[in-house]
Amino acid sequence: MMDTSAWSEDHSLPAICQQRIARWLTSGERKILGLVAPPGAGKSTLAEILMAHDPQHVQGVPMDGFHLANCELARLGRQQRKGAPDTFDAAGFVNLLRRLKNQSPSETIYAPEFRRDIEEPIAGAIAIAPHTTLVITEGNYLLLDDPHWVQVRAVVDEIWYLDVPDALRRERLLARHMRFGRSRAQALDWMASTDEPNAMRIAQTRQHAHLCVPWL
Repeated sequence: MMDTSAWSEDHSLPAICQQRIARWLTSGERKILGLVAPPGAGKSTLAEILMAHDPQHVQGVPMDGFHLANCELARLGRQQRKGAPDTFDAAGFVNLLRRLKNQSPSETIYAPEFRRDIEEPIAGAIAIAPHTTLVITEGNYLLLDDPHWVQVRAVVDEIWYLDVPDALRRERLLARHMRFGRSRAQALDWMASTDEPNAMRIAQTRQHAHLCVPWL
């Protein structure tokens, strides 16, 4: 039996979250946890913390791997809205989650990964082994009611909404944009035109979450 005692030592997570994860890891069944929040809330950071506790049995599969390629966004005229719900392959994302939910003992499933240094998704970059007990998928739109996105809730076991103060979230987001090459002015312009309208829409979906988790 795997040792889950380390989960109780992480004071950054509410006790109710630690208890759920410990129970899932000892269940012997494949579980999928979704993390959702507006841009800059720290979804990837939390996913990395959860994976670090038990890298043999916890694997992350980010929604961002399903960004449409830049050439396709240009063809569709959506490049300036990159990050909006219709700039992802939502149906492909849902189909991958279904495969992961029913993964066979002899199958390794490969998922795409989004690389911020080149601003493109890379196919087959994440390998999910059949012995993985907990798959964590994080992204902005896991709770949307839109076609395809709405199917996510029927596949995953739980979705947690991360509650982060807006000022802190925007500060993190600005730093991330600048770290990956935008000037301060460019970053602020992108946030105002793209990130914040998306953030408002995402915040309206929090009522669908199984759990709202304070996260700093």
